[in-house]
Amino acid sequence: MPGLLGKKIGMTSVFSADGKNVPCTVIEVGPCVVTQVKTVESDGYEALQLGFVEKNDKHTSKPMVGHFKKAGVKPQRFLAEFKGFNGEHKAGDEITVEMFSDVEFVDVIGTTKGKGFQGVVKRHGFGGVGQTTHGQDDRQRAPGSIGACSYPAKVFKGMRMAGQMGNVRCTAQNLQVIKVLPENNLLMVKGSVPGSKGSIVIIEM
Repeated sequence: MPGLLGKKIGMTSVFSADGKNVPCTVIEVGPCVVTQVKTVESDGYEALQLGFVEKNDKHTSKPMVGHFKKAGVKPQRFLAEFKGFNGEHKAGDEITVEMFSDVEFVDVIGTTKGKGFQGVVKRHGFGGVGQTTHGQDDRQRAPGSIGACSYPAKVFKGMRMAGQMGNVRCTAQNLQVIKVLPENNLLMVKGSVPGSKGSIVIIEM
């Protein structure tokens, strides 16, 4: 599906027509430049490769410098492919946030904030076991039993335990488009999107 690359700016709130305070996320979307047009004849499928945020040649590998020179554009820091674009596009074209002007809902893909190694209470919402009496003063946040000894004599795969939390790819679906500001390349969507401020996200129709 068609989409663009963007950068999460932060959250704010706006008032709706009926006076409700609506929380929304501000995303700087594009402008994205077409770095490659993939066709069925040459690549086996149709798609557009888009670039976002320019960078210097010295920070780009030589093969990628040649790739961008072939397209006639400056080196781009982030690349992504999108299918389903209507109309004819060629390398070097710019696609702006205006493509979302008539769109009511979008999906936003990003990487969630990393929380590091966390216990079961924070990671899975365990309520804690035991009481603070009878020598159990340090066991409130422990996971408790993870399986029987005699049968099955093993721990089942997928058991909810402590471990790495966050820093995973996540998609927020069907976010309502609140406002599009083409003059500032900004898109405002209702609710939160995955990632921290300044993180790169993908916005799809």
